[in-house]
Amino acid sequence: MPILSLQNISKKYGAVQALSGISFDVPAGSVFGVLGPNGSGKTTLLGIVTDVLKADTGSFTLFDKTPSATERRQIGTLLETPNFYHYLSAYKNLEISAAVKHRGKNDIARVLEICGLTQRQHSAFKTYSLGMKQRLAIASVLLGDPDVLILDEPTNGLDPSGIAEVRELVRKLADSGKTIILASHLLDEVEKVCTHVAILRSGKLLLSGPVDTVISRNDFVEMSTVNLPALQAVMLKYPGCTAAVIQGNIVKASFTDLPNPEAINRYCAEQGIWLSYLQLRKKSLETAFLEITNISAS
Repeated sequence: MPILSLQNISKKYGAVQALSGISFDVPAGSVFGVLGPNGSGKTTLLGIVTDVLKADTGSFTLFDKTPSATERRQIGTLLETPNFYHYLSAYKNLEISAAVKHRGKNDIARVLEICGLTQRQHSAFKTYSLGMKQRLAIASVLLGDPDVLILDEPTNGLDPSGIAEVRELVRKLADSGKTIILASHLLDEVEKVCTHVAILRSGKLLLSGPVDTVISRNDFVEMSTVNLPALQAVMLKYPGCTAAVIQGNIVKASFTDLPNPEAINRYCAEQGIWLSYLQLRKKSLETAFLEITNISAS
């Protein structure tokens, strides 16, 4: 049973089509990344799921049910950074959050510990680093122990240290069994923490599914020899080779399956071609993403 199932969700703002027929499922226990550049419809989609916005057409289910107050209480949401009081401590700020959300104060110590803030719980919010402030925001989301977390750009605006802190927290929460839906425009974030992904562009869904399947990054081989055209011709006859392209002083060969460098070297030698260079490489995440979205790298 998917935690969240979207069916043909569309939303328009005047003449702008923010979302167009979006459908995908979020598996239980996954870290599901909603990936796309700014303006792709990520925040609008999360706003609809959290009942901040209404879809023009389409529907969705939560926990295999039409969403009601009961289902929504099982979701913790961070669509924007909470307005914490700078002069109050983390603990006092969470007391206010708990009261607003009708959550018990007895949960504050637990969420502070999860987010690594117990030692600084009585320090004023204004003394916190950017990463600590975002971890406190996530602590607020965790009040009441929701089963599902929805985080919109949780590392946006953070320095490298803060990004690392928040990523580690997301991994920790995922390991505890939470389902996490995370919107981001950062490829690196998706690669490091997400198990599944939906890729949006201009309000349209391009692909969705497991990260390794959706953002295919097949290995390829770089080779060099004295006669590059001859090497190219030989590799085009190699079983499973789908392409062999001369780039500068190398031949770049792609394959349907994982290539075996030793077998390739032996094959070339049997054809009278002696390789001076052979290197197995993986397509960059950026290249794979650009291929999906049909955006020129230039």
